[in-house]
Amino acid sequence: MSTGYLRKLKRALTGSADTPLVLLCNFEAEAQWARDHVGLPVPSGATRPVVAAMEELGVLLAGAGDAILLSRPLDPDYRDYLTRQGLALPTMLVPENCRPERSTTANALDSPVLLDRLRQLGAAGAHLLPMGTTADEEELARRSGLTLATPAAAVVERVNSKIYGRRLAEAAGLRPVPGVCCETRQELAEVLTHHRRRLESGEPLVVKDAYGVSGKGLLVLENPGRAAQLLRMVDRRAARTGDDRIHVVVEEWLPKRCDLNYQITIARDGRAELDFVKQALTAQGVHQGHLMPAELSDGQYRQIEYAAGAVADRLYADGYHGVVGVDAIVGADETVYPVLEINARLNMSTYQGGVTELCQPPGTVALARHYPLRLAASLEFDAVRRALATVATARDTERVLVTCFATVTANALLPVGAGGPPEPFDGRLYALLVAADRDRLDDLDRAVRAAVTTLSVAEESHA
Repeated sequence: MSTGYLRKLKRALTGSADTPLVLLCNFEAEAQWARDHVGLPVPSGATRPVVAAMEELGVLLAGAGDAILLSRPLDPDYRDYLTRQGLALPTMLVPENCRPERSTTANALDSPVLLDRLRQLGAAGAHLLPMGTTADEEELARRSGLTLATPAAAVVERVNSKIYGRRLAEAAGLRPVPGVCCETRQELAEVLTHHRRRLESGEPLVVKDAYGVSGKGLLVLENPGRAAQLLRMVDRRAARTGDDRIHVVVEEWLPKRCDLNYQITIARDGRAELDFVKQALTAQGVHQGHLMPAELSDGQYRQIEYAAGAVADRLYADGYHGVVGVDAIVGADETVYPVLEINARLNMSTYQGGVTELCQPPGTVALARHYPLRLAASLEFDAVRRALATVATARDTERVLVTCFATVTANALLPVGAGGPPEPFDGRLYALLVAADRDRLDDLDRAVRAAVTTLSVAEESHA
């Protein structure tokens, strides 16, 4: 049985709440959109195994009549655990030709047996729902006969640029974070020169890649020296390539009370709905989790509602429909800046919608986050289950649900010499915590963190 959240999403994207979906959680989409755009002259790196393994989060969104593409089979013990938690799981489809350095889409395109199975699903009316649509997902839809539940890749790529998002907010009259868009080296140099006194006084600037994500493609300039260093790197690259383009947004660093993330779903007919507003937890620009519901006054919530409508109208006019995640901030003075950036794709919040419907009763609070691990060897799910069994819940409304296990041991699959074992490696355990109030939620978070720490190897002390 599908959740009400999933049925509403299907109705908006396909026209029917009963349309079967084939989910593909391609967290590497931004890197593909960025290929024809010139970002910051810093290494972006390949998609890490832990990030790729986050595709397992899509299992939480899909229903029993759906399917999900995964490059790794779901761990059997974790699958049994999710079933016991009351989740109706989709069919898991794994390409027969999987190479760890390739995306799941690329693996699927190289797997004839899987493509035949997808053709059967396409003939039965299934739609392909990627996290973000790129040319690769378009090719997969074409070769499999699946109907894309999203707009064309060119539309999706265009509206996901931070430059596009900033210009949309300005055109809609929404309060922007003070800043400008730059598309050439000269424009960047002029902006940094204009803000030199600000940098000299210790007030930072933030430079963001048009297609950066979760802390990647982001530089904080704390002083004129850092700004000069960035320009030298840009100049060296321009001299080497003969291309002086650079697609970035430069913004003032604002003191803030909290980060927000809200989701809009734009139906194919243009009708839009604000799905939820969450408080986003970040560290150095990297997403850490969500607090639900967000701590907002009625007036602040109404500002988000208004912004959501304005964003949806302009995206639809530009050819986009589907899920939109918008980042916003509440300043230290309680001023709402409703559009920090627009992510016209599925996001971490999207995958939490079904489980929060099932697990978060009205009047309670929830925390979705990940817990870092340091492991010396691959870990069985039963070890995680036993560790979390030590966490006491005070009442029936409280619970701890593991929402992604593949990220715990993803780095264990790396070959020796490429960051894999035998050296200790990093992992992440994703979980959803539900409690009666913030104080109890904080207690539960500390208890889970302590329990998870017992799974990690002890760090060596150095004299």
